[in-house]
Amino acid sequence: MITSISGTLASATPLSAVIETGGIGYEVHIPLTTTERLPRLGQQVKLQTFVVYREDAHTLYGFSTEEERDFFRLLVEKVSGIGPKLALSVLSKLSLPVLKGAIAAGDVALLAKCPGIGKKTAERLVIELRDKLGGGAVAGKSADSVASLAATGADGKIRDAVLALIALGYKPTDADQAVRQALAAMGPTATTEALIKRALG
Repeated sequence: MITSISGTLASATPLSAVIETGGIGYEVHIPLTTTERLPRLGQQVKLQTFVVYREDAHTLYGFSTEEERDFFRLLVEKVSGIGPKLALSVLSKLSLPVLKGAIAAGDVALLAKCPGIGKKTAERLVIELRDKLGGGAVAGKSADSVASLAATGADGKIRDAVLALIALGYKPTDADQAVRQALAAMGPTATTEALIKRALG
C-alpha cells in the first residue's frame, strides 16, 4: 500500500496533481480542499495517499492530512453506494470538520446538499459512520484523533459558522470555503461570531 508520496509539484488542476519523484511523474486525484493547500509549481509537496486497485486501473488519491485520507477510506470501504469518485466529490464540497460534524450531529439535510448524495445516502452516512467516528479505533488511530470535529471546540466553531452562512443563503460549498479562509486569516482562537463576520466581510 502506498501511504504517502513526496516530490516536486509538476502540475495541478482543481482535482488532480502530478508529483515528480525518482524520475517518474505520478498523477494523484485530490479534493478541492487539498488543492487549496498545494504549494506553487516546482516546489516540494507531500500528500497522504490511498490507492484504489481495479482490474483496468490503479488510481492514486491524495490528501493534505492523514485524517482526510482516513475519512476518504471510510467513505469508500464502509458506506454502500459511495465509490472513490463520489467520495472525492464529497470531500471537495465540504471540509472534513464540517463533514464529521454533520455526521456526529445527524445533520442529514446538510450532507444531502453534496452533489450525488441524496437523502437516503446521507442517512446511510450517518448510520454507518457515526459510531466509527465517535468511538473505537480507525486505521490505527484513537477516536480522539479520528473524530477531531466532535471532540474539539475549534471544529465545532467551524461547523456553526458554516451553518450560519448557509442559513443566510450561502451555498454549502461557498459557506465552507469562506469560513476556512476566515479561519486561516484569524487563527484557531477566533470565535464563531468573528468567523462569520470575517466570512461575510
